[in-house]
Amino acid sequence: TIRPVRRSYYDPSSAPGKGVVWEWENDSGSWTPYDMDVGITIQRAYEKQHPWVDLSAIGFCYVIDFATMGQINRQTQRKRRVRRRLDMIYPLVSGTLPKSQSWPASPGAAAAAAPVPACACPQCLLVMSVKATVSAAGPGTATLQPRKNPPVPPAAPKAPAPAPVAKTPDGVATIRGSLKPLTTQGGWRQAASTPTLSSASSTTSPAGMGSGKTSHPGLNTLSRSHLQRLAVAQSRVLIASGVPTVPVKNLTGSSPVNPALAGITGILMSAAGLPVCLTRPPKLVLHPPPVSKSEIQSIPGISHTCRKTTKKQTKKGKTPEEVLKKYLQKVRHPPDEDCTICMERLSAPSGYKGPQPAIKPDLVGKLLKCGHVFHLHCLVAMYNNGNKDGSLQCPTCKTIYGVKTGTQPPGKMEYHIIPHALPGHSDCKTIRIIYNIPPGVQGPEHPNPGKSFTARGFPRHCYLPDSEKGRKVLKLLLVAWDRRLIFAIGTSSTTGESDTVIWNEIHHKTEFGSNLTGHGYPDINYLDNVLAELAAQGITEESLVQEKD
Repeated sequence: TIRPVRRSYYDPSSAPGKGVVWEWENDSGSWTPYDMDVGITIQRAYEKQHPWVDLSAIGFCYVIDFATMGQINRQTQRKRRVRRRLDMIYPLVSGTLPKSQSWPASPGAAAAAAPVPACACPQCLLVMSVKATVSAAGPGTATLQPRKNPPVPPAAPKAPAPAPVAKTPDGVATIRGSLKPLTTQGGWRQAASTPTLSSASSTTSPAGMGSGKTSHPGLNTLSRSHLQRLAVAQSRVLIASGVPTVPVKNLTGSSPVNPALAGITGILMSAAGLPVCLTRPPKLVLHPPPVSKSEIQSIPGISHTCRKTTKKQTKKGKTPEEVLKKYLQKVRHPPDEDCTICMERLSAPSGYKGPQPAIKPDLVGKLLKCGHVFHLHCLVAMYNNGNKDGSLQCPTCKTIYGVKTGTQPPGKMEYHIIPHALPGHSDCKTIRIIYNIPPGVQGPEHPNPGKSFTARGFPRHCYLPDSEKGRKVLKLLLVAWDRRLIFAIGTSSTTGESDTVIWNEIHHKTEFGSNLTGHGYPDINYLDNVLAELAAQGITEESLVQEKD
């Protein structure tokens, strides 16, 4: 698998240019640095002496308060400490900045940075050689050729000559070519002869196959893409420097694999003596084969095949003080520690500066299950800024008091059995879940009441194995759906779009026949992981009993 990487440049006056690092305090008490772009945004506001900065413009629901050096979650009002730290200053780059610093570089993009002296280690020599070769390489062709007899190390020919006859194991392809030294610093230029990509996965051929022709009708001359030219150039460098060529096994055995697809990773692995195996890129299979209505079955033990959610389930008649009274007891002598909501000492009044609840700011309470201690003032404020559904979640350990519900917009959930097996679950059929939520207008419990929201990618198809544990997960997902915890309205982490329907921390498998995106099968830990995520939302087997009651 080849993935692009990139090298970013920042202005010397920015946070990395000055060596400034912004960090936030995590639950374990250690410090975690913000992403570079977030840190730059915070530093820019800090230098302009703004009292605070709202990060929602870059996709985060946090406000950084410079007066208290705190990060405030706009939804939960939870506050964390932040700090500004000086670190190593990023090195300056002289000359014109490159148009592109991605690898592999886009076709035709040229790096125009000032030369940087390289060290003499093999890795740096290899990279510098590849860069020099790619810059000098022009468009050309490469030919897949069958070979026979053991591989013959390439000698420096006095004149262009036919490539040697070679024999390699079945399904093994090697790269052959020749280079001439360009500089004494490890650079190489392309020789006049055209490199040969040889493969042994075809039938035996007569000697003298170096003429550029092939005896196999299916092996035609290929036009090299930029990626192929890059890999061939890397191979030439390795060959000329005495490093063994790349044996690439074709696991499918149906047709030869172009060794250029081995890329830099395969070449370096081969140079280290490690085996390199490539298969054809697997297909992304999001949906199962077509299923007729007669093949769809209801799920034994689960009534109906569809559920709908409509309006918010509210619990009226109880004030926040009455709700909290059930879950905590007052503390007369507070411990000498901070309230993790307002970050003030528990012995001092609450530091919450928002709308003031009808309760004294110096009262302190302890939650009954987990024993964590907070200002009552802060707990009431946190409850008022939440869903106000009669439940409470400890901001320190996430213990849930009462029945937690969410803010999922109205929609429909369908579920049934289809006659196909998931990878890794060949012994059973598949449970298919179809979620459908239409766009609409946000209610009072949502981030921006009265504003419209979008619903991208619906209907969304999700899959579970029709096993005992798979059915258990489905039953708990139905509870989560009824409690409006599957989806929420917020900012998409993939597109950056705000005011849209997003997943709400309960992962689903949306890929049916593969696992290329990480959202498919096989995944031996998925069912256990999703059970843990449901438990974190307060949904366990006990919830099934409560639903029946």
